[in-house]
Amino acid sequence: MVNRTAKGSARSPRRTDSLSRELIIQAAIEMLDSGGEKALTLRALTVRLSTGYGAIYHHVKDKGDLLARAADEVIAGVMSGAVADTDPRTALRALTLGLFDAIDAHPWVGAEFSRQPWRPALLDFYEGVGRLLDALGVPEKARFDAAGALVNYVLGVAAQNASNARLRAGSDMDRKTFLENAATRWAQADPDRYPFVHAAATQLGEHDDREQFLVGVDIFLAGISTLG
Repeated sequence: MVNRTAKGSARSPRRTDSLSRELIIQAAIEMLDSGGEKALTLRALTVRLSTGYGAIYHHVKDKGDLLARAADEVIAGVMSGAVADTDPRTALRALTLGLFDAIDAHPWVGAEFSRQPWRPALLDFYEGVGRLLDALGVPEKARFDAAGALVNYVLGVAAQNASNARLRAGSDMDRKTFLENAATRWAQADPDRYPFVHAAATQLGEHDDREQFLVGVDIFLAGISTLG
């Protein structure tokens, strides 16, 4: 006779509370943040949530669907946290910096949106940028190109910054050491062939990524002022 009690006791206890889509997505975000896309598997998720595959599939189609919804959730947080400002320039700086910080905190988000630029949350971001450009007086015929250029700048810089962070994590090298090494190499460049690079070596070692990002946004805003 099979000892069903003994057999059952070896299994992981199942959760007794209801499993919501929000709870699944939050758990997925935490797994993605700690281990990247490779860490997010449905099997690992069932273990983390003490549930079965059926409960997961009741809320999401597959890993791709879960990853997309998790990215939407992160950017939805950026949009909900955007502070209304009567000055569209200030609002635009805050909105773009919010996306930069979100991708810095969740590096996988940038890669996901590069694969699916039609996701609702990213469309909301585009819409927010477009409305602020309209408020700045950017002509309608130039607004599409201006919005695309700015969003691509934000996504590109944020994704590159996140990629650099992952590389440093893989080599056990902190940001300060990484930049100091890069600055040393720049300083060793031939000053006759690379006068700018040689002179900028000191700034490379000391620059702040967020501040440099905002300088880029300000350059963009200065440029679009000529479109009116």
